[in-house]
This record gives sequence, structure tokens and C-alpha cells, in this order.
Amino acid sequence: MSDTHPAPSADDHMVSTGERGSFCSARCTCGWLGPARRARSLARGDAEAHLAGTATNHTNQTATNHTN
Repeated sequence: MSDTHPAPSADDHMVSTGERGSFCSARCTCGWLGPARRARSLARGDAEAHLAGTATNHTNQTATNHTN
């Protein structure tokens, strides 16, 4: 039997890293998947960049919505 969980909202971004063989990649609850990397530090950097980009995009969208 599987558990069902509500889908995360667009504002909820939780990133994690996972390994497959000798590669590591970052993924987010929003569905984003980073590229496969040999270095875990690069995968973590991809995750940080994703989080920074989503925060910037959300701020820009909010500012745009308020000016219209």
C-alpha cells in the first residue's frame, strides 16, 4: 500500500542530492533535476543555484504583478 501526500506548492522548494553509480545529481520537489555530476560539491552547487534562481524568479514575478 502506498501513502499519498499532497503535492508541494510552487513556493515550496526542497532540494536533495542522490547518487547513481559514480554520479551525483540534485533534485527538487518542484520536479527540477540537475545534471549528473562526478563531484558531490558540484551537485550541491547546482541545488543552491536552483534555490537562488527560484527565489529571484518569485521576487521578480511578484514585483511584475504589483506594477501591472
